Amino acid sequence: MIQTLRRGRPHRRNAGGLTMTDLPASRPDTAETLSALNARFVQHERYDQLFDLAHRLVSLRLADLRSGRVTEGLSLALTAGSGSGKTTAMRHLVRAIQRELSVSDYPQAKIISVSVPSPATLKYVGLRILHALGYELTAERQAWYIWDKVRFHLRENRVLFLHLDEAQDLNTRNSKSELPHVANMLKTISQDDAWPVGFFLSGTEGLKDIINFDTQLGRRIKGIRFEPLKLHSDADDVVELVESYCSAAGICLESGAEEDALGERIIHAGAYEFGLAIRLTLMAIEKALYAEVDCLSRDHFATAFEEWKGCGDAFNPFLIPDFTQVDPRKLFGEEGDL
Repeated sequence: MIQTLRRGRPHRRNAGGLTMTDLPASRPDTAETLSALNARFVQHERYDQLFDLAHRLVSLRLADLRSGRVTEGLSLALTAGSGSGKTTAMRHLVRAIQRELSVSDYPQAKIISVSVPSPATLKYVGLRILHALGYELTAERQAWYIWDKVRFHLRENRVLFLHLDEAQDLNTRNSKSELPHVANMLKTISQDDAWPVGFFLSGTEGLKDIINFDTQLGRRIKGIRFEPLKLHSDADDVVELVESYCSAAGICLESGAEEDALGERIIHAGAYEFGLAIRLTLMAIEKALYAEVDCLSRDHFATAFEEWKGCGDAFNPFLIPDFTQVDPRKLFGEEGDL
C-alpha cells in the first residue's frame, strides 16, 4: 500500500504572522490577476544565452547590410523537451529582436514567426510563410512556385530572419526521402544571392535529425538546448520562482517549503520541464486565489495536480513521501499504475 500524506486545510497565517484581517479589504479581480500572471515572462539564464546568441547574429547581419556585403544567412536552432517553455521563450525573443531592429540603422528590417503545421508539407509551410507576409495565393500552385514567391516576398519585406516554431514537424513522416527537400529549402533561403535570410528554428529533439542530415546545413546553424530541470540543484530556484509569482499575485508562499521538498516536488510533477513547472504553479495559485486565502500551500499544488492529471491520491507527487516513483506525464494514474 502506498502511503499518502494527510491533506489538511490551507493555512490562513503566513510566515510573517499576517492574518486575513491584515490584507486589503478587497483583492483585484481574480481573473484579471491570473491573466496578468499568465502573460508574465520569466527572464531566466537559459533565455539570456539564447538572446545573446540571437543578438550576435542580428548584429552581424546588420553590419553586412551597412557594408553592402551579401553573405549567407546564419541561423540558430533551439531544441528542448515538450513543455520546456521554448515556444514562449522564442516568442519573447522574436518581439525583442523586432524592437531591436526598429531602432537600428535599418528600421525597415523584420523578423517573422511561423508555426510549422502538423502534418507538414513544404508546400503548406510555404503558404503559411506567405500568409505571415501578408500575401495570399488565389489559385492552386506547385511547391516550386510557392517557394519562389516566398523568396521574393522575404526580400520585398526586408525579412532578415525567419522563425519556424515546431520545426521538427518539417519531417513529420520521419522519412529520409523528405529530408533532402527540407535541407535544400533551408539552404536555398539562407544562400539567396539577392537576399539571404537566416533561420531561428525551435523544436523538440527531432529537429536535430533535420540539421544533422546535411553537413552544409549544419555548419551554418548554431545550436542551443534548454536542458531539463535538475531535481536537487534547481529546487531552490524553483521555490524562488514560486515566491515571485506569489508576490505578483498578492499572496505569500506558506512556510516549510524546504521541509516539504516543495521545489523538488514541483520539478518532478512538471516532468522536469521549466514551462510545465510554471504552468503547475499558476494552477496552484489559481486555487489559492479562488479560495481567498493569503498563502499558497502544498495542498493547492496537490489539488491543482489532481485536476490537471485526473489522478488519485496515490499518484499525486504532492501527497506521497516517495513522489519520484510516479510518472508525471500520465493521465488518470491510480495506485496500480505505480
